[in-house]
Amino acid sequence: MSDDHTHVQEFFSARAADWDSRFPDDGPAYAAAVAELGLREGDRVLDAGCGTGRALPPLRAAVGASGVVVGADLTPAMLEAAVRAGRDRYGRLLLADVAALPLRSRSLDAVFGAGLISHLPDPAGNLSELARVVRPGGVLALFHPIGRVALAARQGRQITPADLRAETNLRPLLAGSGWRMTSYADEDARFLALAVREG
Repeated sequence: MSDDHTHVQEFFSARAADWDSRFPDDGPAYAAAVAELGLREGDRVLDAGCGTGRALPPLRAAVGASGVVVGADLTPAMLEAAVRAGRDRYGRLLLADVAALPLRSRSLDAVFGAGLISHLPDPAGNLSELARVVRPGGVLALFHPIGRVALAARQGRQITPADLRAETNLRPLLAGSGWRMTSYADEDARFLALAVREG
């Protein structure tokens, strides 16, 4: 396991037990972002870096009983918190790295990634791996329940020009990884970039 993976696991392991209580009002933002994926009954969707599984209930509601919902996370403690919250009943939980997903190529209709992009050790490679498991025309949503400026203020830092979530950085990063950005919103109340799988 790389140092980047170890750092991510340590960061989230230390916060898993009280993660949901720290952000108790994010549910409606998650549901709204999932709605913008345009999922249909029977679709197959991955919540990449699912954490405590906050997106799993709206994802299940969107794809219905005939759909497939998978939540994958690198940190066992976050998946354990998802089980304690009962969110495992909305989808299958996998201990997995987005750098090498144990999923067939082109097997999914969509990927949802909340707070994911800033924790990817190899953004281009990792986004390419997400593209591998999604069928052409499938959708990717990169989401955060608050925008970049509000998040930076919460963390006591400044946004830098190198921020991957800046549209000028994210659009070419996605394009080089098999995705075409279709919409971009960076507001105080949320960050949401949507992209379609090319090819």
